[in-house]
Amino acid sequence: MSKKRDIFWRINLAFLLLIVFGLVIIGQIVRIQFVEGEQWKDLARSQSLKYQQIEASRGNIYGSDGKMLAMSTPIYDVRMDTRADGLTQELFDAKIDSLAMGLAAIFGDRSRADYKQDLKRARAEGARYFLIRRNVGYRDLQRVKALPIFRMGRNKGGLLVEQRNVRVLPYLDLAARTIGTLRNVKPVGIEAAFDDYLKGVSGKRLMQRISSGDWMPVTDKDEIEPHDGNDVHTTIDVNIQDVAESSLRRHLELNKADHGCAVLMEVATGEIRAIANLSRTEGGDYVEDFNYAIAEAAEPGSTFKLASLLVAFEDQLVDLQDTVEVGNGVYVYSRKNGTMRDAHAPRRSRMSVQEIFEHSSNVGVSRIIFSNYAKRPQEFVNRLRSFGLGEKLGLQIDGEGAPFIRNANEKGWSGISLPWMSIGYECLITPLQTLTFYNAVANNGRMVKPLLVKEIRHRGQLVKSFETEVMRDSIASAEALQKAHIMLEGVVQNGTGDVLKDSPYRIAGKTGTAQIAHSRFGYNKGNAQYQASFVGYFPADKPAYSCIVIVNAPSNSLYYGGAVAAPIFKEIADKVYSSRLDLHNGDVPVDSNVYTPVPYVRAGAQKDTRQVLAGLGVSYHAASEEAAWVSATRGKDEVELQPRRVAQGAVPNVIGMGLKDALYLLESSGLLVRVTGKGSVTRQSIGAGTPVRKGQQIVIELG
Repeated sequence: MSKKRDIFWRINLAFLLLIVFGLVIIGQIVRIQFVEGEQWKDLARSQSLKYQQIEASRGNIYGSDGKMLAMSTPIYDVRMDTRADGLTQELFDAKIDSLAMGLAAIFGDRSRADYKQDLKRARAEGARYFLIRRNVGYRDLQRVKALPIFRMGRNKGGLLVEQRNVRVLPYLDLAARTIGTLRNVKPVGIEAAFDDYLKGVSGKRLMQRISSGDWMPVTDKDEIEPHDGNDVHTTIDVNIQDVAESSLRRHLELNKADHGCAVLMEVATGEIRAIANLSRTEGGDYVEDFNYAIAEAAEPGSTFKLASLLVAFEDQLVDLQDTVEVGNGVYVYSRKNGTMRDAHAPRRSRMSVQEIFEHSSNVGVSRIIFSNYAKRPQEFVNRLRSFGLGEKLGLQIDGEGAPFIRNANEKGWSGISLPWMSIGYECLITPLQTLTFYNAVANNGRMVKPLLVKEIRHRGQLVKSFETEVMRDSIASAEALQKAHIMLEGVVQNGTGDVLKDSPYRIAGKTGTAQIAHSRFGYNKGNAQYQASFVGYFPADKPAYSCIVIVNAPSNSLYYGGAVAAPIFKEIADKVYSSRLDLHNGDVPVDSNVYTPVPYVRAGAQKDTRQVLAGLGVSYHAASEEAAWVSATRGKDEVELQPRRVAQGAVPNVIGMGLKDALYLLESSGLLVRVTGKGSVTRQSIGAGTPVRKGQQIVIELG
């Protein structure tokens, strides 16, 4: 009996445990379903669905003439959902041959049979995200979309397209370092400095994880559309930039130089029209990989003599006709490394201040400064600083080199520091800082900050503008500046820059030849290297542009600024002068062998332009006879016609055109045109290359 009770008790206990276990399971189900339900649902969704960031289209960078310097071009990855809802086996089998043939014809990387085999295998494996081709261009994508099966779209044909944007420089290396890049190491240039404006706001797209582990868009539409970036409009003139870079490259190659730079700036505004930087590679080619004009602070050499003598003029210690004993061009300040020498023996043992500057006498300039400031050297330094020298310019882009002018009470100042500083040694200054100082002299003392970016626009609408910033109302008195002007013109007419004096316009400037100090051996005479430079402005009587050219380490036994750098200056200046009728005095003889006037020619239809030029008897050269539209550049003896590309579906570039041609192009593109002003087109509210939206209004300004 006890044995039966024991068995009965065990059965009841087991039954009770089963009931308890069942209740626990039911409790867990209730908890998971009703208490923690949303939490587990969210976790499941996070494993299979997520939002992916959609890159916004980066804004473009334009030159002052409306030409595109940097742009974002879309490229596409083409994939296929072989198990799309509407893609039946019957349809797949019927059209697979045609699809494979089309893909082979478009891409040319594989045969029709290879494409067919891959597509059939992907279908058999149930691939939902099969990669067909990466990095497909827009035109090829349109051809792909027209192929059998794919023309039915995503749901019926399984076509999946993913867009990415890549940065393209239409003019390749032209001003590439100043335009910049968003590289991983350290972003540089305008791209980096104006990234917040250019990058736009990213969108979002819902993606689903599929069996292969890939993420596939749930729909073709974005959940949140990206907001495209703003366009940056620079001060760079592409035509002048091209001349500056071509001339610099040619002369660097001729002189087998290590590197060089050239900068052209508007005197009144500080707007930089061209900035070229080239470095020699191990193979002997020249590339733009470092912004020497902005970043390289070095001893300027003789171009610094203008600042030294301007100090003496401002303090009324010397005049142009005062004379100084220069002897045979050698003067000893100290027995130990203190002998000053002129590059060439002077014509006379005693020279005027003006002659000393014109012929760049080291002895003459150093003696003027040493005799007047030896007992109060800090006053000389303070006056230099009052000119803005020794200070950073605070440019719109990063990377500006730090200038250095030592105070007389600082470590390193010696008994020969003053005379050597007076001729451009024992101090550091970048090319653009030197140019800004000379530009202030040309601008009657008004120092303006160099300007690289003029406007920020979004779809043609102004977002922000950058005006000329005055750093100093006047760096010196009118009397001192007038003496500086006379000396600078004298350098070209009578001195070391006389290679420039046969121009149809007057040039004022200063040559420079500085020996480069080696990091280990100092100024090693056995293996001396030099920096040749020329900095000045033109036309001298009414300065419109200032320019600096520096050639570093020429190795062809020719290293003087007048012989190496001045010719580059002249080629840039000639290009500017030939394209600016308002700079001409109107008294240049037609039969001059220096300059032959050619008419200003607007951009427009090539056929009409050539017909008019032929009728006028004006020589011209057409780079491409097939181009329908051309831009015209005036050369020395003829008009150069360069093709102007008009892309279908994009806003055309009508800058420089007359109203008739501009209206024809813009209205043919589907745009509504509003016109202000008279003359040629100087500005268009929507940048060239922007995708056209039919019926969109564009404003063109004529002037």
